[in-house]
Formats: sequence, structure tokens, C-alpha cells
Amino acid sequence: MNYSAIERSPVSLPLRFLLGVVLAVLMGLALFFAVMNPPMGEMRAMGWFLSVTALISVVAGYLLYRLGWIDRAPRLSWMLSGSYALASALTFLNVYVTARLMFASQHDLQLATVLLVFAGLIAMALGYFFSSALTDRIQALNRAAHSIAAGELDVQVSVNGRHEVAQLAETFNGMAAQLAQADRSQREAEKLRRELLAWVGHDLRTPLASIRAIVEALADGVVSDPTTQRRYLLTAQRDIQSLSVLIDDLFEMSQIGAGGLQLDRQPASLTDLLSDTLESFTALATAKGVALTGSAGAGVDPVSMDVQKIGRVLGNLIGNAIRHTPAGGLVRVQARRMGGDVLVEVVDSGEGIPAASLGRVFDQFYRAEESRNRETGGAGLGLAIAKGIVTAHGGEIGVESEPGAGARFWFVLPRG
Repeated sequence: MNYSAIERSPVSLPLRFLLGVVLAVLMGLALFFAVMNPPMGEMRAMGWFLSVTALISVVAGYLLYRLGWIDRAPRLSWMLSGSYALASALTFLNVYVTARLMFASQHDLQLATVLLVFAGLIAMALGYFFSSALTDRIQALNRAAHSIAAGELDVQVSVNGRHEVAQLAETFNGMAAQLAQADRSQREAEKLRRELLAWVGHDLRTPLASIRAIVEALADGVVSDPTTQRRYLLTAQRDIQSLSVLIDDLFEMSQIGAGGLQLDRQPASLTDLLSDTLESFTALATAKGVALTGSAGAGVDPVSMDVQKIGRVLGNLIGNAIRHTPAGGLVRVQARRMGGDVLVEVVDSGEGIPAASLGRVFDQFYRAEESRNRETGGAGLGLAIAKGIVTAHGGEIGVESEPGAGARFWFVLPRG
């Protein structure tokens, strides 16, 4: 969209100039009448004189405007200084002609001329001083804009005062900050894209290679023992299940990222959902030698939620806690009412999360482990999906941990 400075006002710039000149003539005549109380003849003469000089001012100003003096000036300070010079010349013309008509003494006329020239030069010098101070700030904005064009997006300019140039500087700083943030987001997205290709390629390659080897062995008749064949098929089945889970996670993550996650929110029992989820993880906890407990406080139910997706959140958090808790450890899940919300906590006595990883555990594809072993975790999407689901419910999710002291994952959901 192209904005024009002239189009911003309902009254055109030349018309505003004409109205200003007319107002100056009327105020001059009113002041002349109030101070001098002249006869009607002198009043008419002054009216004609001011009207003629005002007409000269209007014609001169409009011609310069139409000739593009504002646009052709190489420097703004020169244009403003020229405006002061023109105003001084018109002032000199008005006063000189009046003095010539009224002064009887040639000496007084010459003295008035000298004083008028001096006052005009002072006005021009003062105008150049202030216009240069203004153009210095505009040049600073120009240099900053060139820096942004060159890719230096962290540039900021000083904001001094409350006038239009200061407001422009504030707007420029806001724009620069947004550009810098957008650039950082783009770089992070590009980094994530590269990591996505590498991580997904790794997580797809491992089960596919296993399935391929199993299928080739069975097809070539290398394995003829029924027991071994069954073991191979079970392994292939687990690998296919891993691929299915990864693809489902990628699809759900893409929905969350695009803002298209659909929720079927209904008033439901969080207590029942918590009980069912704990029961589904009992076998895994027992196999690892981890104690798994849970409880729900009074007044928790009902909660307006998508039961399946909140069950997914609980499953991700509880599954992670069990995997990262050594034998003999404890995983405790509890829900309690907190004002108009409900707070769910999953606390484990595992190894904890390193401080460097604490702020990134909810990032897509991030895992604190250097090795991406499927036995210790999935593709690194579980917590990112959990955050997306909780956020879509209007809730909040977080984590607290210290290395060696376990971790506490929590999320808050509005009950209504």
C-alpha cells in the first residue's frame, strides 16, 4: 500500500496555506485597527496593501510548491532555509514599503532597512540551526534503514522528544525489533527444518531397516524354524507400530503447528481418566520396578476437555517419568482444584533434567539424550504435542527439575 503525505488530510496543502494567509491578513487588520484606530481611508489603504503582499506570498509559495521545490531540494535543511529566506524577503517587502510610505526621514528608512536585513539573516541562521538539528535525526534514521537493508536487523535509533520525528523513530525501532524477531524465528524454523529431516530420517531408517532385513530373511527362506519366524514377525510388528506412532505424532504436530487441532470438549471426569491412565501404565512400572501412585482431590470433576487428547498428555508425561526413573523409584501423579482451574502434577524421583535442557524440553524433536535410542524415548515429539494440546485447551504446562533430584511436570486446565 502506497501512502501519500498529501492524501492524509481532508484539506489539501495549498488550500491550508491559503487559509493561513487569509487568517494572517484578517488578524493584521484587526491588530492595526485595535492599536492605531485609523481613519477609514487609512484602513482601506492598509487592507489593500496587506492583500497585495499576501497575494504575492500566495503566488510565490504556490509556484515554488508546484515547481517541486520541496522534492527537488538536495537537502531538507536547504529547503527549510530557503523557506526562511522567502519569509524574510516577504517580511522585508511588507515593512520596507510601509516605512517608505510613512517615514518622513531618510535616515529612519535606512536604519529600518539595516535592521530588517539583520533580522532576516538572524531568522535564516536560526532556521538553519533548527532544521539541521531535525535533519540530523532524519539522517540517523536513514543510516539505520540502510543498516537494516544490509542485513543488520538489531539496529535501533535514539528517540528524543515527542514530535513527529520522535514518533517515526519509535515506529522504526518497533519495526526493526519485529524484523529481528522474524529473522530469528525464520532461522530457528530453518534449523528445525534441517533437524526435522535428520531426526525423522533417523527414526524412520532404523525400523525400516529392521523390517527390511526381517522380510528378506523370511522371503529367502533363511529362517525356517517356526519359533524364530514368529519372533521375527513380532519384531516386525513392533517396528511397524513404532512407524505408525511416529507418523501419527508428525500428523498431530503438523495440526498443532498450523492451528488446526480439533478438540471435542465435553464435561468429563478427570479422576476416571487419571485412574484409567495409571492402570494402563501399571505393567510398565512393575516391569521397571517403579512404584506408581496417583490421586485426585475433591472438587476436581467435572472438567471441560477432550478426553482422548488429555489422556494423551497424561500418557506422555507418565510414560516419560517411568522411563527416566530407576528401579526402586517413585512416580506420583495427583490432581487438585486450584480456583477455577485444575492442576495436574507428575512427579518422579529419576535423574532429573539438566539445566541446559530445561528450557527446551517442550520443543519439537528435542531430547536431552545424545543418542536417540527408541528404548529410552520416542522421536522427541511427545512433550511438544502435550504442550500443544494443553495450550489448545486454554491451559498452561511447565516443568521444574534439578539434576539428580527428579522432575515435576505440571499442567493447568480451566474447568469450564
